[in-house]
Amino acid sequence: MKSRDLQIMYEDNHLLVAVKPQNVPSQEDESKDPDMLTLLKEYIKEKYAKEGNVFLGLVHRLDRPTGGVMVFARTSKAAARLSESIREGEFEKTYLAVLDGVPKEKTAKLTHYLVKNQEQNMVRIAPLSTVGAKKAELIYKILEVAKDKSASLVSINLLTGRGHQARVQTAAIGAPIFGDHRYGKGAPGVNLALWAAVLKFPHPVTGKTMVFIAYPPEDEIPWSGFDAGKYLGINKNL
Repeated sequence: MKSRDLQIMYEDNHLLVAVKPQNVPSQEDESKDPDMLTLLKEYIKEKYAKEGNVFLGLVHRLDRPTGGVMVFARTSKAAARLSESIREGEFEKTYLAVLDGVPKEKTAKLTHYLVKNQEQNMVRIAPLSTVGAKKAELIYKILEVAKDKSASLVSINLLTGRGHQARVQTAAIGAPIFGDHRYGKGAPGVNLALWAAVLKFPHPVTGKTMVFIAYPPEDEIPWSGFDAGKYLGINKNL
């Protein structure tokens, strides 16, 4: 992947908002595969003919298999203010997911305590008293159910930012995310059906509310079985 292949949604002197493709790391990892932070630095360097190192602040992450909208800071001041907004709960993130199955309740708040095995990069649900256990909360809502009741399209609002939490928590109620080889059954050749669809936050300088919407890959299984755009205010048939 090259920097020119990325979808840039917005940029000004303080922010850069882009769509992270699935299976691209948010930042450099052991794989040394092209990552969003490095690719976007190259994009800025090429577009503005900048020499030397380019500053770009990573203020939040998406798991490697998850695609969708991300915001980066173009100055250290913006990075500090965006990070503060995250701590203050001013970032609103809405994910879309296709679940393998249909949850019993149409909408619910899920609360679990999670522990991560760093060596295996696996997260499990544990009792509150477990050393290192962190509280994880989300709210899901069923938007659409497949005709054969084998899958469901849901929106997920993360109230906490724990690694893998959406994947682990939906699996815990018997409806893992479609294509999840780690916490579900997986599906050959199918990407994890988890997408960061909406990101809402205050601009770090002007304070203006910024809202960005990224549509999931509509031609890919299992997204092709649902009209996700209808729930994002987008009519894909236009």
